[in-house]
Amino acid sequence: MSTVKKYIFVFACIVCSAKAWGQAAPSPYSTFGIGEPYGSGLVHNQGNGGMGVSQPQYWYLNNQNPALLVYNTLTIFGAGILAERKTVSGDTTNEESTGGNMNYLVTAFPVKPGKWTTSLGLMPYTSVNYSFSYVADVIGSPDKVSVEEEGSGGPTQLYWSNGVRLNEDFAVGLKASYVFGAVVNRYKGRLINVGTPTNYYAVVEDKTYIKDFTFGLGGSFSKDSIGRKNYTLSIGAVYNLKADLKTRSSVQLFRETSLGDKIEGTSLDTVRGSISVPQSLVLGASFAKGTFWSVGTEFSYQDWSSFKSLSQDDEGLGKAWRMVVGGEITPDPVAVESYFKRITYRTGVSYEQYPFLTNGKEVKDFGINFGLSLPAGRSSLDLAVKVGKRGDKKVNVLEESYFKVYFGITFNDQWFVKRKFD
Repeated sequence: MSTVKKYIFVFACIVCSAKAWGQAAPSPYSTFGIGEPYGSGLVHNQGNGGMGVSQPQYWYLNNQNPALLVYNTLTIFGAGILAERKTVSGDTTNEESTGGNMNYLVTAFPVKPGKWTTSLGLMPYTSVNYSFSYVADVIGSPDKVSVEEEGSGGPTQLYWSNGVRLNEDFAVGLKASYVFGAVVNRYKGRLINVGTPTNYYAVVEDKTYIKDFTFGLGGSFSKDSIGRKNYTLSIGAVYNLKADLKTRSSVQLFRETSLGDKIEGTSLDTVRGSISVPQSLVLGASFAKGTFWSVGTEFSYQDWSSFKSLSQDDEGLGKAWRMVVGGEITPDPVAVESYFKRITYRTGVSYEQYPFLTNGKEVKDFGINFGLSLPAGRSSLDLAVKVGKRGDKKVNVLEESYFKVYFGITFNDQWFVKRKFD
């Protein structure tokens, strides 16, 4: 069995395992807005902290900045999954959970090599997965009610990106995404401490269906031979336009048994409107020596105070920003005597602020990333790990520690070659 076939087999096993997990590990922070954003970074980006808007890559798909697609002169296919473990702790709680999810399926091919490359991809847009339980008083009664709040789902994006080179140094790009999917919020209640306990839950289920388009613009400046030969300075920027996503919310009331079977129900309301996602800006700069090494930094900003939803409970968000510093090194990309010298090693550090408030305070996140790519000819098996902490018990009441593992595979090939015979 060839090395590439072995990688395909290993990745197929990983994907089958991911289906068993169903979706990413639960997080209380996914209750805000329309869930946790996934971002557009692929596995090789996750290895250096999620950075990528200013890093030209020949052997990996440039997914974060459409302008950088011009560097993909071969047909490329990539797939990735995410496995994670989270621990949520507070003054009176400490819960662990695990999960996994398909992260992306992407492909790109040059329409005119070095001048115009196009890309298609499918990946999550946001993720909602949370569960809370508590006991509440019944107004005007000595009875109490046991309440469970659950959320699941999240929209997916199907995108089409194009990168075009204007001249030797400048390139521009456009990304159009079709966002579709549903977010489901459920509120279950059952009376307790009463003379005749009930054996079913009263459930209010709110399904929010989202479908519409979003657009993003990208630009890249890359200058070779800085100071000495083979040194490159690159600057990149991505601007995602404001999007008003068409939305329909359907609310139902029904009874449910302890086994999850519906007994009877009725539709309460159906509302149509839109979810307003604010514009965002990402800026980055990097410095590299050929394909041997590169270092860079990146900053992103998005003001969620203008976010609008069908439910006012989702609003009241603030400013979000993110800073990343990272890099990668390949000791000798063409080494014959040592496979380890052809491996690409990556690391990065990220610090960010989320747009939501808990306990009236901003939520911060600090993460450390490591990654590597194991080459197999033109293709590679990509791995990345992120360890971090989100929130602080002293400030935000809840604190979330996480460990994420990313698995991906990248194939490069040459298609659409006109055969010539002598």
